[in-house]
Amino acid sequence: MNRIITTSFLALALAACGSGNDDAAPAGEEASPAAEAPQAETEMETAEADPAEAAADEGYTLEKSIEGTWRSEAERARDDYRNPAETLAFFGIEGDDTVIEVWPGGGWYTNILAPWLNANGGTFIAAVVSPERSDRAAEALEAYQSNYAPYTDTFGEIQYTYYDSESGPLGEPGSVDAVLTFRNIHNWMSGDHADKFFKDAYAVLKPGGVLGVVEHRLPSALNQDPSAQSGYVHQDYVTRLAEEAGFKLDAASEINANPADTADHPFGVWTLPPVSRTTDSDGNTPDGFDAEKYQEIGESDRMTLRFVKPASDDAPAGDEDAAASEETPAETE
Repeated sequence: MNRIITTSFLALALAACGSGNDDAAPAGEEASPAAEAPQAETEMETAEADPAEAAADEGYTLEKSIEGTWRSEAERARDDYRNPAETLAFFGIEGDDTVIEVWPGGGWYTNILAPWLNANGGTFIAAVVSPERSDRAAEALEAYQSNYAPYTDTFGEIQYTYYDSESGPLGEPGSVDAVLTFRNIHNWMSGDHADKFFKDAYAVLKPGGVLGVVEHRLPSALNQDPSAQSGYVHQDYVTRLAEEAGFKLDAASEINANPADTADHPFGVWTLPPVSRTTDSDGNTPDGFDAEKYQEIGESDRMTLRFVKPASDDAPAGDEDAAASEETPAETE
């Protein structure tokens, strides 16, 4: 099964700093400067072996998915900063889980998660901006779907739901094992709906389900801009939003930490790789700007947080009833 897929990094979600996200704002949403990040395309060769067949023979591991030949060299180059195996293990994701990734961007994590879940009986659901929000959102969704729909032997039947400032529930209440998002909280702060994300995630998760968050970390000594225009966010603020929605912080990890990142750069987090911005929106570069300095820092310092939805008997009163009364959004094949 040899083939080439072109992955468009149109941001369904601002680039996750992880590129899935790759730090660009999702179509149809107000976003931070990440929205200005350049859109790139990367060619990816797919694996010769069908993951589903491999799973039947010897067990298709997460590591095999990370090594999949459908992942481009550009994607692999980010592994040292994004640590996908360690991050997903920390979140406790299992191969047979039902997982929603909110704002998957160009598909950096999709290209790891979807084959692994497909091979092990799990389900991957991409939560994207509704195509009704704008032409850009519709084009971004079409681009993302075109990368995966023809290749269900590898990626499975990816399911879709919507998340944006005006979206309905992510799915049936209590229906998924995990909700993940990578480098997106700053986008939702910019759009003034970060609290909505945590409430929506809480509602769709099963009791005991996991919310996994990776986000650019702002040092506590620096002031937090409520709209996170730099792309950086206080870890305590993210924790507070999650706890207000009903979650409990189960653990925090330094897997994706980068002590070399001071979070104080001319163009915010987008000064660093992979965006590596060198000019402002008017094309101006600050005097004395040293692009090599930021390349040496590498990708941003990131918090990695695992939140858990308490067992139903511990859940905040009224939450389950409220969630059950909401209407589930339609999914797109």
